[in-house]
Amino acid sequence: MAPTSSARLPSAPIRRPVFRLVAGVAVVMACGLGTAACGAGGSGAGAESTVTVTPGTPAPTTASPRVTGQPADTAPPEPGEAPATPGRPTGTAAVHTERPRGEPALVTGVRFGRHDTFDRVVIDFDGPTPGHTVRWVDALVQEGSGKPVDLRGRPCLAVLLTPADAHTDEGEPTWTGGAAPASLGNVTEAIRAGDFEGRVLIGLAARSREAFRVTAYTRPGRIVIDVAH
Repeated sequence: MAPTSSARLPSAPIRRPVFRLVAGVAVVMACGLGTAACGAGGSGAGAESTVTVTPGTPAPTTASPRVTGQPADTAPPEPGEAPATPGRPTGTAAVHTERPRGEPALVTGVRFGRHDTFDRVVIDFDGPTPGHTVRWVDALVQEGSGKPVDLRGRPCLAVLLTPADAHTDEGEPTWTGGAAPASLGNVTEAIRAGDFEGRVLIGLAARSREAFRVTAYTRPGRIVIDVAH
């Protein structure tokens, strides 16, 4: 069994009023300072892999960003979201991808779908796909406040997005988190664990720590995370 770990991400300066940050927020690693330590179970622990950004198919013309601050509805994957190698994910190693400096992407919703051997979680953006770090953790700490998130003993797949925001220029949240559909085989909840200084932290609580796969797309920007069940 992997040692207990916590997803505490590097401290950031005290946040100014919750308006959109100017372009140029530094892209940083998710874990590794202070009490931060991330755990990965299974084969490949401690290794990292790079996500390839693959052009996808534009969203249907009827689609629109979810900017009401309510949890995203369950929806099937967008066209072009199937991975190049379909099937059950096989790796548990952390995935880290950086992006150049620029305007933060806006998180507009999180969608869920169940497949034969994995649950699919799609994070949608208004703007370019941000850099991201995805890894299994045993504890999750809120960005900014440093308060622990109650996972009720569940393992959590921590997803750090940077540069990214989950609020409008007026400070209204564009996504608030929520429970996953009961039909999913492993993922139980998407937790909004941070929206601070161009860093958005999402925790995907699960029933068990399993292999996962991360794929990033553009046009429209989105990150697809498949979690085995």
